[in-house]
Amino acid sequence: MDGDGKTNLKLVAQPQDFFRELVTEALDQHHVKTKPETEFYLVNLLNQFMKTDRLYEQTQDGSFQEQPLALMIKDAIEQPQIQAQTAMFRRIGDVSLYTAGFFQESLSRKMVDVDYYIDVGHTAYTQVASKAEEAILRVIYEELAEKFAAFVDVLAAVSDKTTPKSEKDLLRLYELWVRTGSDRAAKALQGAGIIPNKTVKKDWQ
Repeated sequence: MDGDGKTNLKLVAQPQDFFRELVTEALDQHHVKTKPETEFYLVNLLNQFMKTDRLYEQTQDGSFQEQPLALMIKDAIEQPQIQAQTAMFRRIGDVSLYTAGFFQESLSRKMVDVDYYIDVGHTAYTQVASKAEEAILRVIYEELAEKFAAFVDVLAAVSDKTTPKSEKDLLRLYELWVRTGSDRAAKALQGAGIIPNKTVKKDWQ
């Protein structure tokens, strides 16, 4: 807050540039080497998912709801047209990557965890790569598939920088660290002044 008691808000005039800076920083932080084209894909993915309707499916009444990944996979497999099938697998990969990165803590309370999204996303991007006609696209999707778990951590690091953490968020983050031993979760907790205790972790397990 400034001297007049007013909150200073950082306005992002160019989201693409904003996300590029965050992605580049997160890649360096996690020591992830990637091709410039793949880095651009990640930046563009974040830019696209700024709109909530990009993450959810629109129903007949005009509302938006989350479509289960299992149903999306079923629809993609049963799609007879290769081009349409490829687009569906790409969406599955995109949704899996974004969800696993940005909603990692909340996934610990769902029926499926982050590992499920990683497996699905890896498989989806592999399918897209195998059907890509252009060499550069094939290279991008192969790298997305190969380094999917690493890119999840990169997006999670971006989420840490853009999403304020409440007490519930920190608790979920701690539970994630207890369950997986995630280095990113440990660093995020330390940044919030919470020191992960390995002794507690062993007792909990």
